[in-house]
Parts: sequence; structure tokens; C-alpha cells
Amino acid sequence: MFSFHTSVRSAAVVSLLLLGACTGQQHTENGAAAPVEKVNGAPITRAQVDRTVKTLIGQQDPKQLPPDMLKKATEAALNQLTAAELLYQDGMKLEIKDLDKQVTTRITQSKYQYPSQAEFDKALQSVGMTQKDLEEAARKDIVINNLIVQRFADKAEVSEAEVRKYYEENKLKQFTQGDRIKVSHILIGVARDASVDTKRQAMAKALAVLKRVKGGEPFADVAKKESTSPTKDQGGSLGIIGKGQTLPPFEKAAFALKPGEISNVVETPLGYHIIKVEQKLPPATERYEDVKNQIAGNIKREKIRQLLAAYVEQLRSKAKIEKV
Repeated sequence: MFSFHTSVRSAAVVSLLLLGACTGQQHTENGAAAPVEKVNGAPITRAQVDRTVKTLIGQQDPKQLPPDMLKKATEAALNQLTAAELLYQDGMKLEIKDLDKQVTTRITQSKYQYPSQAEFDKALQSVGMTQKDLEEAARKDIVINNLIVQRFADKAEVSEAEVRKYYEENKLKQFTQGDRIKVSHILIGVARDASVDTKRQAMAKALAVLKRVKGGEPFADVAKKESTSPTKDQGGSLGIIGKGQTLPPFEKAAFALKPGEISNVVETPLGYHIIKVEQKLPPATERYEDVKNQIAGNIKREKIRQLLAAYVEQLRSKAKIEKV
């Protein structure tokens, strides 16, 4: 039997945790604070629904969606928010040690992703949230996750036979890798909307760097000095990549190289790249021993998702849900 001690989240609520599922006071602009539904008296507001819709549809502008698709996305968002609220209310019945401290830690960790408080506030504002909203969203996340761990994690047992069966049935589709390369790059980054002069200067620098590495200067040393990519600290190494994992112009240039070869300057939306292929690897199938824990985790999460969905329906049947 496989055992897992890390916390497990349901796919049904992951998208709600920061953008859509917070409760409490919301912005009043355009009636966003007005409730559209009450779940056992707790309001779900238009602002929450709008944020969750944006989360569900990704990069698309809701205003550009066909009316029927927007209606479906709105219904799905409200359904998820209702489920999250029901789970939150039920989860609050369980004891959670140091909940306030956990919320504070979560917010602190969120702030670490930004260089300053001003940038953090700007990021919140961009999704129509205040720090209080974020704190309430974090609280809901922690409470729901604690509920899932306490009530469902141990029920979703995964056997060795289940894992082996999944591996054998999906070996070719999921665990067989095509051609791969071990690759490094030097990036001279430039914004997509940069001026013509800025792009020209970046290109000139990329050409100068290309001349250096093709002239024999160690690629890794130049990458550490000149690259604007986070990979610079590793000498530009991206490790082993397969097709479909990088931007199309980068992929086309990289897979056309022989081991040890260096590309000419390659332009992508990130800027100008100089690519070096260190090694080419043939197709290979991942060993069962290397992926069994990953498979077991996926099966366990799916079992928890199913248990949770059934539990939410039980909560719905007992709840007072009012459309406003």
C-alpha cells in the first residue's frame, strides 16, 4: 500500500484558492459587492464570480467569449464557489491548530515572490483584491485542505496492483519519451514591446556574444556573465528537454543542431538566444520504479476528487442555497 504524508488538494477547488473563493467584503465598483447567491447565509458576490471566471478561461477576455460560453463559464464558476463555501463551512467544524499563524505564514510567503510591498499591492489590485481578501482566501484554502486531509486522504488508498496496471496501460502514451536534447542557452532578453532602438541594441549585444562563444570562449562562462535568463547561474543549462517544451523558434533551432554545435542568434518573444546542444538522447521509456510514486499520487488525487465531489453533493442537499 502506498502512503502519502503531504497535503492533498482537490482539483475541484484549486482554481478558487487565491482568485475566486475568498469571502467577506469586496470592492463596490460596478456592483461587484452585490451577492448573487447565499450559501447558508454566506454571500457569494459578483466580484468573486468574475474573478473565478477569469481563472477558468485563462488568458481570454470574458467580454470576447460567445454568450453561451460565457454563460457556461459563469455557471461553472458559481458552482465551484458554492462547493468551496460548503467545504469551508464544514471544515470550520474541525479543529485547526494555529490557523491565524498559518494564514500569516501563507501571506508572508506570497509577498516573498515580489520585490517590494508596492509590487505586491499592485499585483493584488490587478485582480481586484485587497490584502484582507487575500488573507480570507488563504484561510479558506487552509481550512478546506485540512478537511480533505483529515476526512478523505486515508480513505483514498492506492494499491501496488492499481499502479502497475496504470503503468502498463499507459506506458506508450505517457511514459515513452521521444527525441531529447541536453541544451544550454544564453539569452539577451528584451521586452516584446521594446522600441526599435532597444531591440537593435539587444541584437547587437547578442551578435557580439555569439562571436565570443564561436571564437572559443567557454559557453558556460559567457552565459554566467552575459545571459539574462535565470539559467545563467547554471552556465545557461536548461537540462534535458523534449519537443513541445520550449518556444517553437527555439525548438526548431535547437533540434537542428548536432552535439557541440552552437546556433546563430535565434529570436523569440523573450529576446535573442544563442543555443548550444550538449548531447542528443534517443527515445526511451521511463522505468516503472522511477514513476510509480508519481502514478500513485495521481490515482490518489483522483480518488479524493471523486470522494470530495460526492461529499459536496451531500452538503448541497442539506444546505440553504438562495439565488439573489
